[in-house]
Amino acid sequence: MRRVAQRPEGYPARVGATTVSLNDLCINTIRGLSMDAVEAAKSGHAGLPLGAAPMAHVLWTKHLRFDPKNPKWFDRDRFILSAGHGSMLLYSLLHLTGYDLPLAELKNFRQLHSMTPGHPENFMTPGVEMATGPLGQGVAHSVGMALAERFLAATYNRPGHEIVDHYTYAICSDGDLMEGVSNEAASLAGHLKLGKLIWLYDDNGITIDGTTDIAFTENVEVRFRGLDWHVLRIDGMDVDAVDQAIRDAKAVTDKPTLIMARTIIGFGSPKLAGTNKAHSNPFGGEELRATKQNLGLPPDEMFYIPEEALAYFRSAGERGTQRHEEWNEAMRAYAAAFPTEAAQLRAAISGEMGTEWLDSLPAIADKQATRKSSEVVINAIADQWPTLIGGSADLAESNLTTQKGKGEFQAGNPTGKTIAFGVREHAMMAAVNGINLHGATRGYGASFLIFSDYARPTLRLAALMETPSIFVFTHDSIGVGEDGPTHEPVEQLMSLRAIPNFNLFRPADGNETAVGWKLALQSDRTPTLLALSRQALPAVTPDTVKNHPAEKGAYILKEASADPKLILIGTGSEVQHCLKAQETLEAEGVPTRVVSFPSWFLFGQQPKEYQQSVLPKGVPTLSVEAGSTLAWPRYADASIGIDRFGLSAPGDTVMKEFGFTPENVVKVAKELLAG
Repeated sequence: MRRVAQRPEGYPARVGATTVSLNDLCINTIRGLSMDAVEAAKSGHAGLPLGAAPMAHVLWTKHLRFDPKNPKWFDRDRFILSAGHGSMLLYSLLHLTGYDLPLAELKNFRQLHSMTPGHPENFMTPGVEMATGPLGQGVAHSVGMALAERFLAATYNRPGHEIVDHYTYAICSDGDLMEGVSNEAASLAGHLKLGKLIWLYDDNGITIDGTTDIAFTENVEVRFRGLDWHVLRIDGMDVDAVDQAIRDAKAVTDKPTLIMARTIIGFGSPKLAGTNKAHSNPFGGEELRATKQNLGLPPDEMFYIPEEALAYFRSAGERGTQRHEEWNEAMRAYAAAFPTEAAQLRAAISGEMGTEWLDSLPAIADKQATRKSSEVVINAIADQWPTLIGGSADLAESNLTTQKGKGEFQAGNPTGKTIAFGVREHAMMAAVNGINLHGATRGYGASFLIFSDYARPTLRLAALMETPSIFVFTHDSIGVGEDGPTHEPVEQLMSLRAIPNFNLFRPADGNETAVGWKLALQSDRTPTLLALSRQALPAVTPDTVKNHPAEKGAYILKEASADPKLILIGTGSEVQHCLKAQETLEAEGVPTRVVSFPSWFLFGQQPKEYQQSVLPKGVPTLSVEAGSTLAWPRYADASIGIDRFGLSAPGDTVMKEFGFTPENVVKVAKELLAG
């Protein structure tokens, strides 16, 4: 009889067989591949795959709809390994079920440029839906995916033609459920009754520092029931219990489900099973061999895949390919019965939304806050972009992101295009990423710029995942005024510009705002943050949206009367002051150029020749922006900015106090020229 690792006290009993069943063989194959890859890399996390392999096996072979030959099949189920440190669990499943992930890549785990990085990355590995690893993010993003499925199903399905019909699954850990973002997201999912969202909780009772009870003693079941979730408790090592739990979860249509699966971290290891020592790092040769012996695997054979197990996994992949073909047939029947809806859905899936929305983008000559201009743009294109959905973190009247007349997305009205995210900035932006990762939907979320700090991990992940999410942040400066320094962003603009592959766009007026929206919706790999003003701004840039020079990130807004002796750079609400200062300087005989600089990211993508034509070397340059000056030396010789916290007073008063006036721009410019 093969040896079985001792269960820690309190775990449910499980009766093992003396002979290895096909299920056990498949499960142990996942375990063996995971252990071997971690051992070969000399780093990684084998503990989770050893414990979670049974429920992952059941999910992937009995329930999950996927096509390994076409990983982006639209109506596939979405699977997220939120506990991304256990990445070898996912990589093993992808290889075994037939995705284009060769065994050589598993052997190259965690190595430079491999398809198997330490934590899953959606742009590196076919079949990976999102980048996970920062705990809580996977489950939070899954809410956006489930929300997108619900919206599309309600919008496009017709009786007898359920063309959008899939589930969103996530495997999460204790750490995921400790992170605050997971609670925000679970609260939203419960409120919206996202019945096709299922989280499998790898409840192994262990964290890096020890048992979970050193820091995590809450009643998770009661918490989730209070969040209006369906909750099941099972033995996660029992494949029949896992199978039945997933079936039960799918039968509940008006609540998301949390399956609390009690498991054993590092299962099979004689010394490490059920302990925090199994969480990370390779087991070492001796313990690896002993664990394999316990599991009935050849102790000295690395990356062992039995033929029977591989055939079983591959048959699951083949069934998925067949389901995809059946869906294609169903889509053809749907198109015959509902050609308009089918054409619209196909366009959304492909991302080819035509040109009508572009033609609807307004030129905006009014003096108004750029947040108001953003509202004008959203509503101008709402009809032409039927799958554009989004909303605000309980600030809709301030952010102005409501699609008028399009309804509010609620459990009882899933075709609504405006989402009430509640005061959940972090979960909101994770859901926005999930909406965009899902496909066919374009999502946006909104709050005050100061609260980007609450959501920063999800903004960073959007950039890392090359996901074109749209983040609308209003009240973008100390111009907020009376609300004072707690609500006045100072360092946010500069710190957010530091995120790679992230387009922070701070428009000077309505026309630049429309350009920002245009670029955001045309982007396919880069998220966009629109930093918008609370206060009204005059129209100062070219009165057009098509071929607007702001698309290059920075441009000469108003040229000097002769070869420039000075360049004034402005962003957002400060461009107007640069233009007025130019008038004074020109009248005093100083040829002055004004540059509008809405996007560092876009300007950095332009050819060097263009960059130098806008900001030629040797010409003194002064930047004017109501924010930190920390990185402005990259482009400017001197800066007018704010490197301290703001003040509480009317917005115009605060702006004047910190020198954001034409008069002060002239004064500082003269000081710069005087050397």
